[in-house]
Amino acid sequence: MKRLSFSLIALLALFASILAACGQAPAAQPTAAPQPTTAPAPSTGDGMAITGTVTLWHAYGTGSAEEKAINMLIDRARAAYPDATINVLQIPFDQIFNKFNNEVSSGGGPDMFIAPNDSLGSQIRAGVLADLSEYQSKLTDVSPTGVAGMSLDGKLYGIPESFKAVALYYNKSKVANPPATTDELLALVKAGNTLVLNQNAYHNFGWLQAFGGQLMDANGKCIADQAGGAEWFAFLKALKEVPTVTFSTDGGQADSLFKDGKADMIINGPWVLGDYRAVLGDNLGVAPMPGAAKPAGPLTGVDGFYVSINSQNVAGAVALAMFLTSPESMKVYVDEAGHVPVSTKVEISDPLVQAFAQASATGVPRPQIPELDNYWGPFGDAMTKVLDGGADPAAAVAEACALMNTANGK
Repeated sequence: MKRLSFSLIALLALFASILAACGQAPAAQPTAAPQPTTAPAPSTGDGMAITGTVTLWHAYGTGSAEEKAINMLIDRARAAYPDATINVLQIPFDQIFNKFNNEVSSGGGPDMFIAPNDSLGSQIRAGVLADLSEYQSKLTDVSPTGVAGMSLDGKLYGIPESFKAVALYYNKSKVANPPATTDELLALVKAGNTLVLNQNAYHNFGWLQAFGGQLMDANGKCIADQAGGAEWFAFLKALKEVPTVTFSTDGGQADSLFKDGKADMIINGPWVLGDYRAVLGDNLGVAPMPGAAKPAGPLTGVDGFYVSINSQNVAGAVALAMFLTSPESMKVYVDEAGHVPVSTKVEISDPLVQAFAQASATGVPRPQIPELDNYWGPFGDAMTKVLDGGADPAAAVAEACALMNTANGK
């Protein structure tokens, strides 16, 4: 039961830290002072300085709010440390993990990259990440759950930046009250509201917990077929049968349907909050995924900065990561891109960001065990069979679980 106990502790710590960040009272406002001509530059904290040459990879979309935020912060870092050379390269998200692993395994690669902890466990096992445990004492303002999300077996492998979980975006001009339950969501689309869903095993994962199920037991064996799994896929099939619901295997297409007003609702993460807000403005709303017997439990992750085992400038890379995750920098990520900060010193006053914090609090921390690697293929294929081929939900989940367990030797 060790993993289950850790997950519970992590969720409680996350919920407590998020409530603290959301509930801070605003400070009394002093007499207005003249505004500085430029924003104050964040510091790295603890006297660390960015030195030498540091190459950073990121996967933020071209022109996205996230890309604009990190470019703004990189410009500040360059201005604050003019003797350092900071190189930045954008890599498509669907390529960044494999490209990093392949180049580092061949002796190359960047000094560092920022990404969710999707592949943390496998990258640690592949030996491509530097152990950053000596810097953990500098993370005094980071939520314990943020640190845990960058750690495995008591060692730190990344500098945490933000929490990630999907939630329900909705257009307030079309949906007055967001659905709190799956029954309410189904009723809304049957009444004419439009919904687009990304057809994959990640965006829809939260409904497994909602229907009372869980993916694996404490030993990494798939048990989704024992409870909740059949109901999860049956709900997706029921949505598929409604003409106002679109399942898309193209994330860009799904985004466009929502931004263009052709879909009233979409399940997506905070990484697109800034982009959606730029289009919908005050009509944008965010709510947790609708629950059922239990609250929805989307996979929760932590974004952070990882350093390559090959880096010849680990100290410089960590100093840049500390600069980019300082409270001042995290405020930029919150305001510009809608990130949910790991810093306990950053107040969350934006109700849309608060909604993502709430979604994270009921989520399932992403397991960093190798068994999870064999979830995506079988369950993605099973979803396709149910939604596109009309397969029986219970049979499809049972087959997916069996394939996953066979691959994992369970």
